[in-house]
Amino acid sequence: MTDIHSTAIVEDGAFVGDGCRVGPYCVVGPNVRLEPGVILEAHVAVAGHTTIGSGTHIFPFASIGHKPQDLKYAGEPTRLEIGQNNQIREHVTMSPGTVGGGDLTKVGNNSLFMMGSHIGHDCIVGDHVILANNATLAGHVELEDYVIMGGLSAVRQWSRIGTGAIVGGMTGVEFDVIPFGSVIGDRARLAGLNLIGLKRKDLPREQIHALRNAYKKLFESDEGTLRERADVVATENADQPLVKTVTDFILEKENRRFCTPRGGD
Repeated sequence: MTDIHSTAIVEDGAFVGDGCRVGPYCVVGPNVRLEPGVILEAHVAVAGHTTIGSGTHIFPFASIGHKPQDLKYAGEPTRLEIGQNNQIREHVTMSPGTVGGGDLTKVGNNSLFMMGSHIGHDCIVGDHVILANNATLAGHVELEDYVIMGGLSAVRQWSRIGTGAIVGGMTGVEFDVIPFGSVIGDRARLAGLNLIGLKRKDLPREQIHALRNAYKKLFESDEGTLRERADVVATENADQPLVKTVTDFILEKENRRFCTPRGGD
């Protein structure tokens, strides 16, 4: 059964699904939708046009769906969509989208957002993501599946971080990070591949070996631009799915800058 504490405020119009628990002193706004099995611990505030997927567990003092930190925002009914089975820990903040960014901030499934982490307006966050304590995403950031961000790290607006990448603690990401990349530094530089993450997925050794060879051709050569090298590597590795994931990411959009071992390229 749904359990709403007597001190909680659930405004008229809000939807609270079967099996939800809304703890003491929570505030749930009129345009909020809590799918079945959502748990709000004490002092959680959920506002705006926000949907929270089933099984997501939100801890005290999280602020979800309130006005985005964008001076151009003028109260438009933009949205925040959070998927299923996420853990959103204490003092996490997640903002809705803005008109200039497509009206939507979207968070996927099965992720962990540790204490004090922040999802800015218009971000798109994939599945199985981990943001450690006080990791922050500025507006319009894209995080693909299985990204890990270390504590106190930050990503500049409009940046992309590819699937399976890892960002070291206290690292500032200014440019795109390739899939399976590992970046570190006060201004992020590419330090290699996230080999531990790849091995944990029990991927075939030959695929990881091909990816390592492709990485060397992409980032240890000075011939041509990164985009030109990616074209060559993609042709040479048409049957290698991990390599294709990286080259597709590089070639998908023009005029992008990437974290490289030397800085931005």
